[in-house]
Amino acid sequence: MKKIVVAIDGFSSCGKSTMAKELARETGYIYVDTGAMYRAVSLFCIKNDWMTDTEMNETEIEKHIHSIRIEFRTNAQGKADTYLNGVNVETEIRTLEVANGASRVSTLGFVRKELVRQQQLMGEKKGIVMDGRDIGTVVFPNAELKIFLTASPQVRAQRRFLEMKEKDDSVNFEKVLANVLERDDRDQNRAESPLRKADDAIEIDNSDLSPAEQQAILMNLFRERTALD
Repeated sequence: MKKIVVAIDGFSSCGKSTMAKELARETGYIYVDTGAMYRAVSLFCIKNDWMTDTEMNETEIEKHIHSIRIEFRTNAQGKADTYLNGVNVETEIRTLEVANGASRVSTLGFVRKELVRQQQLMGEKKGIVMDGRDIGTVVFPNAELKIFLTASPQVRAQRRFLEMKEKDDSVNFEKVLANVLERDDRDQNRAESPLRKADDAIEIDNSDLSPAEQQAILMNLFRERTALD
């Protein structure tokens, strides 16, 4: 069975990471969470006071972007944790503030250029599953299997709301929905590598799919692609 590159793109809170992680686990492939990479950059900027809720210091971010090293290491539970310059930041990057910042820094061309460079290096040997916003269109335009994952904004907001409510009872659904819609607009309309479905990507709307149904569809597609000569 030949090794391939699997590119999974789609809107925020569609479950791209969950899908990609499960596929990597079942196939023994390496999983790379590109969204976590942008979150790591966002966290780096916030900690250095280069980004607030309303402003970004693009000069300082550009000056330091090449000093950011992001990698993924498997933890004791067999899951990939995100490391920023050698420090585990998996928990820190999962806040709403960092997530919103990630969508903003991703609009900066020099940030995307550096992270795409790091991502392409990770995929040179194939046998990799990568998810994000522009994997099938920019990072791996020749990927053997491209998936575009989507769901309605309300469904995606509800998923994120329930996830966040476990950590913070004060979270508000309307605020979460507004954030989802804001990120959708920013992702689709940014000048640098906007979110779009690649011409040869297979779209999966998981609004009404169970995780098992979704994974069955993906595994069938994976087997088809890896069986090709």
